[in-house]
Amino acid sequence: MAINRAAHRTAVLSTLALTVLTGCARFDDTASTPFTPVPTFSAGEVQPREPGAPSTPTPPPSGTPGVELPCVDPDPAVVATCLDVTGGLTVLPGGQSALVTERRTGRIVQVAPGMPTQEIARIGVDGSGDGGLLDVALSPTYTEDNLLYAYITTATDNRVVRIAPGDTPKDVLTGIPRGASGNAGALTFTGPGELTVVTSDTGDPAAATDPGSLAGKALRVTALAPAPVQPRPQVVLSGIGTAGDVCVNPAGGVWVTDRTVLEDRLQRVAPDGATGTPVWTWPDRPGVAGCSAIDGGVAVSLTDGRALAVLPVDSRTGAAQAAPGLVAQDTYGRLGGTDLGSDGLVWVSTVNKSGDQPGPTDDRVVRIPAPRGGGGFD
Repeated sequence: MAINRAAHRTAVLSTLALTVLTGCARFDDTASTPFTPVPTFSAGEVQPREPGAPSTPTPPPSGTPGVELPCVDPDPAVVATCLDVTGGLTVLPGGQSALVTERRTGRIVQVAPGMPTQEIARIGVDGSGDGGLLDVALSPTYTEDNLLYAYITTATDNRVVRIAPGDTPKDVLTGIPRGASGNAGALTFTGPGELTVVTSDTGDPAAATDPGSLAGKALRVTALAPAPVQPRPQVVLSGIGTAGDVCVNPAGGVWVTDRTVLEDRLQRVAPDGATGTPVWTWPDRPGVAGCSAIDGGVAVSLTDGRALAVLPVDSRTGAAQAAPGLVAQDTYGRLGGTDLGSDGLVWVSTVNKSGDQPGPTDDRVVRIPAPRGGGGFD
């Protein structure tokens, strides 16, 4: 996004092989209670590290005599290893490091190539089922105020909280329904005072179309300061199944990914929030998750598809121009959150520990080169 996501204007590094996704994708051209868990903060503040200036010593290389490093991954694309099941991921200003949430533990950690993982905060959440610490977004003025916004599950609801260094999280939006499943949520800033929040239907499709429920919606939140009485947010999209992600469309508006009982979807919401338009649907339901705008397209991580789908889109309208291709298929397993680094690499977190075959260094954060032009299917 223009404010919190790293720019994608630089040339992309070496391009991985792409395979056109045929037979499994279809183009559709139809146009509460108090909760104040006390977080712990590293060194009392949330502050991005400069590259080359670690807060703790860099671990010795693999093979150092007398040193056990069970979480060293030889793949140079791997940024961090041995995390618990991840939730959301956002690249920090400068594009050289990122914040990642651990869904079940409530930890927010900072990761960077060649640097040890650093815990930034730990928040009390209910990590049962598919709930927990589900996403994190940076304040539009993060470099000045270090404020974070998070989508979390509590014992009674899902909610959005604001996290300031050295303070307890403060409620911004409460009362989002929670269920035994279907608690996924995502958030991103789409303007200086505008936070777009995507909620799941908690397994109840009727709730997603119920105007009285905050479940299964994309919500525009403009009251970002904690207050005893929270104004109801504007609904910009209804009918969402299990929330995947929300990311800014450079042509205007946002993209939203979600999973329904019939198909997985990438939808486009107009800048005025008037309607949602299907951009691409996946009838085979590969588990769409994170999304990021890239040069000439949008990258969507696939959890069950175990790949990064790259969809070329029109730079003016955001509409799909061709079938998506797959990058890094079956290389890192189940993929979750995504964001774009300053060098054009897509940062992706894995969620293999929520499956049945995690690897010895899971869960991980990796950086994947995406093709220029969104796909290059000439």
